[in-house]
Amino acid sequence: MITVDRLMTSHMVNIETGTSAIDAAKLMKNHKIGSLFVTEHDRIVGIVTEPDIVRKVVGVDGVSYGISVEAIMSSPVIGIDGRRSVTEAADLMERHGTRHLAVFKENSIVGILSVRDLLHPVSIDEF
Repeated sequence: MITVDRLMTSHMVNIETGTSAIDAAKLMKNHKIGSLFVTEHDRIVGIVTEPDIVRKVVGVDGVSYGISVEAIMSSPVIGIDGRRSVTEAADLMERHGTRHLAVFKENSIVGILSVRDLLHPVSIDEF
């Protein structure tokens, strides 16, 4: 069984509430990532993704460049234990209509799994 923790990305980038969606987009571009965890007082309160910015900021009439990340983020963050199978992760994404899952280990977020991560081949040697 291939587990989530084998495919997840452990490098996570956070952004503080009150930050503009435009600054979030720039941060994603600079880090070459598609999502950011939104924090408030060092606690993760949501997740903002590229589709959030496109659909909720750029794609609406009367674009407001001052919109903050908490206005467009998804909350609560949907997550999965790192020891669960990638099949369970895919099912969870489908059920919640999300492309990103927080990966938990003992009640702490230790990584992120994107739908793109599910496309990476895993070598037989890794078993």
